[in-house]
Amino acid sequence: MARKTRVEPFAAAIAHLSYSDPDWARLIKQIGPCGLQSKSEREPYEALIRAVAYQQLHGRAAAAITARFLALYPDEAFPAPVNILATDEHILRGCGFSAAKVTAIRGIAAKTLEGLVPMRSAALALSDEEIIERLVSLRGVGRWTVEMILIFTLERPDVLPVDDFGVREGWRVLKSLAKQPLPRELAKIGQAWSPYRSVAAWYLWQAANQARLKAKLKFLYEKSEYPRLYKPTA
Repeated sequence: MARKTRVEPFAAAIAHLSYSDPDWARLIKQIGPCGLQSKSEREPYEALIRAVAYQQLHGRAAAAITARFLALYPDEAFPAPVNILATDEHILRGCGFSAAKVTAIRGIAAKTLEGLVPMRSAALALSDEEIIERLVSLRGVGRWTVEMILIFTLERPDVLPVDDFGVREGWRVLKSLAKQPLPRELAKIGQAWSPYRSVAAWYLWQAANQARLKAKLKFLYEKSEYPRLYKPTA
């Protein structure tokens, strides 16, 4: 019986990026297979509300608030827009949401019922920019938030969030630059990575994370009373 060969889902993207630049090839070899994972079972409406819930909060605090919010609707995996709008604002505030977030969440629910926020099936017929243009009109929703939904909910393969600190920092690290590129500069550079810019963004996030970890280890080493136990690489 022939042995099945595992197919790398991002093989074409990895080949494209590796061929485009030796530094990309080095980074991809160092990081390994692309670990980009999506939440494709979520509707854009749900992803938007979760994004608003997590804005400007530590992950644990946001998770606790979101859990209290979901507990208001025990019969649903995620509350329908009509049920959110039927919930008293004071009850939503009781979950831990600020007044601004309650307004934003209710606005998303209302605009979903009106059809501005597309269902996943309808979003398939829209371009990235069409979705961005629609959703940034919502209160509390900016371009970066929509780009995250495009990548992690709608599985769009060619999104480069140039306003993202980690993406710009990853490019700075990859190219050993003194400072991060401006968003418009990175947008121009990133044209060469199309049509796989979502995978490029994921690898740049990893580059930034590795650099941050290395800097932290170096700091701990320099402050340690026992520096000989660990010597970070350059």
